[in-house]
Amino acid sequence: MVFHDQYILPAVRDMKQFERFLKSQFEYGVLLDSQLGQLKGIMREAKAHGKKLMLHVDLIQGIKHDEHAVDYLCQELKPAGLISTRSSVIVRAKQKGVYAIQRVFLLDTTALEKSYSLLKKVQPDYIELLPGVIPSFIEEVAKETGIPVLAGGLIRAEEEVKRALASGASAVTTSNKELWDVTFN
Repeated sequence: MVFHDQYILPAVRDMKQFERFLKSQFEYGVLLDSQLGQLKGIMREAKAHGKKLMLHVDLIQGIKHDEHAVDYLCQELKPAGLISTRSSVIVRAKQKGVYAIQRVFLLDTTALEKSYSLLKKVQPDYIELLPGVIPSFIEEVAKETGIPVLAGGLIRAEEEVKRALASGASAVTTSNKELWDVTFN
């Protein structure tokens, strides 16, 4: 299941990338490394260009990363979705009716097993799995949880994008602008 007909979800790290995203064919993107004071302007500009942003809550400077932040972000900015490693943020995002994307880091077997337990409890809309360059784990996590997987982190080449998608990822999140231009037949 492809994410809204997008195999790539551009992950925007700075204003130069944001400007490129605004000019792109993509409808959805991810905003990383932002500051609270800039968000209203960024969201206003994205909406003016017909773009829908998912905010990475853990990377917003100037706001606590909790359910109260979710309330503020959803009421004031109306993002398409929220990404976080924190389950309380994901639960609240689901309650607010935006995409709730649980970010999971594959560190070791113990972390993976704890993640399975958390994911079964929280039931996010999507899992962002990092690093996304391990096809066998993309397939395993998707099968084990029944939740669509977004692959992200350390994906540097077109072949790695295609391997992640072939392994069952719904899309690839990447800040690598060259990969935003990868085409699929």
